[in-house]
Amino acid sequence: MAVDLGKTGCRAMLWNSADSSRAVNSVAGAPGLAAPDGVTAARAAVRAAVEPLLREAGGARPESVLVGAAGAASAPAAARSLVGALLEDLPVREAAVTSDAVTAHAGALGGRAGVVLAIGTGAVAVGIGADGTYARVDGWGPLLGDDGSGARIGTAGLRAALRAHDGRGPDTVLLDAAAGLFGDLERLPATVGRDGNPARTAATFAPEVARAADAGDAVASAIVRDAAADLAETALAAARRITAGGEPLPAAVTGGLTGLGPALMAPLTAALTGSGLPVRLTSALGDPLDGARLLALDRATPHTSLVVRVRRTTANPSPTPATPPASV
Repeated sequence: MAVDLGKTGCRAMLWNSADSSRAVNSVAGAPGLAAPDGVTAARAAVRAAVEPLLREAGGARPESVLVGAAGAASAPAAARSLVGALLEDLPVREAAVTSDAVTAHAGALGGRAGVVLAIGTGAVAVGIGADGTYARVDGWGPLLGDDGSGARIGTAGLRAALRAHDGRGPDTVLLDAAAGLFGDLERLPATVGRDGNPARTAATFAPEVARAADAGDAVASAIVRDAAADLAETALAAARRITAGGEPLPAAVTGGLTGLGPALMAPLTAALTGSGLPVRLTSALGDPLDGARLLALDRATPHTSLVVRVRRTTANPSPTPATPPASV
């Protein structure tokens, strides 16, 4: 069982064989393992994504579950707690947790060395060198980092809309876009924080900012250009910190934010390819679910030391009720 647990969404896939169906179950994500009650929220999201697949498979008892979870890199104790919770909740022999950036790297480059820039609600670059050197750049969350991320783009767009609303900033179509998506702008702060995950809510405005940039809105265009520059800086910093082994270093960009299209991807690509560093931009071979499956099966990749893995020493439990216990 492979799980991609992000701050916006959580996806799960059950593999019975190499050629099994790629049916994916998707549910809402969690604020991240480093957040207050992050393990509890992650546990609930994983169960919500996984349990329907197990029922559809006739009560299957998978060999293992591997979760790539947002926030795992900065909260190793929480990652270990989530592993224990998964062994309590799911009928698996082995549970493993790593960062969603690590599963994105493994999936994008097939477990090989290189740099992967994972961009979604958050933003992080992971570099793994030919000699096993490891670098993680950014991924510090929306308050202290995640520069260029969906949360940052969306927040900048909403700030621009409110500045225009107040008369403190230039006119922008983002004003009408924000009102169309969120309603009364006088209530926008409460609306953004309503579900307890303001970064995720703000990130839903990023596509509107990209559309406005495509339409020629100067304010939106500046926001997206700045985001592209920040993301390129993150990826290139990771490339500088690892060893290329004498060959151009493969670099891939993955994550939901790539769906914003040319408004973001064109300046980002230009910044990466024009950096002067030995970086070779390549298409991602797979997604984080592919990476989670690869890391569940293969312990010989350079990513192995980044995975918290625990094997059950007692018999698998029977499936537990749909609502997890209050304490972990």
